[in-house]
Amino acid sequence: MKIAVLSDTHGLLRPEVIEIIKTCDVVFHSGDIDTEDLFNQLSALAPLYIVRGNNDKEWADQLPLTLRFQLDGIRFFMVHDKKDLPPDLSEIDVVIFGHSHQYKEERKNGLFYLNPGSCGKRRFRLDITMAVLETNGSEFQVKRISLITASDKIIP
Repeated sequence: MKIAVLSDTHGLLRPEVIEIIKTCDVVFHSGDIDTEDLFNQLSALAPLYIVRGNNDKEWADQLPLTLRFQLDGIRFFMVHDKKDLPPDLSEIDVVIFGHSHQYKEERKNGLFYLNPGSCGKRRFRLDITMAVLETNGSEFQVKRISLITASDKIIP
């Protein structure tokens, strides 16, 4: 299974992100999607697992703050802000989060933590990133996708 992992799109779905999503089976979005239109656009591309971020307003009231689910034998937990993680993650393999706009992968205490960064509007001159997670049973690999780096002169 191939999973597009996004966060902090803030109302912008870049064409190159759409092309990557078209190669994936599922989309994870860890919050701050910002618009219902973008939600509908992503939902039309692939099955969507999404949580509400701090910038998702009234239209997003029906979105959960956290999600706990299993795909292809891997147990996931998704939240927008890592500080809102529950204390007990004993039944989880992979934690997906966002909020900081900074890509991060970390293995800690038997868990894999992934923040795909932001692939929406550029903020703070940070890289524009997302991830693609490929599963094979209970095994997985993560690929960082850098769309724009901090050294690029173009600031969309």
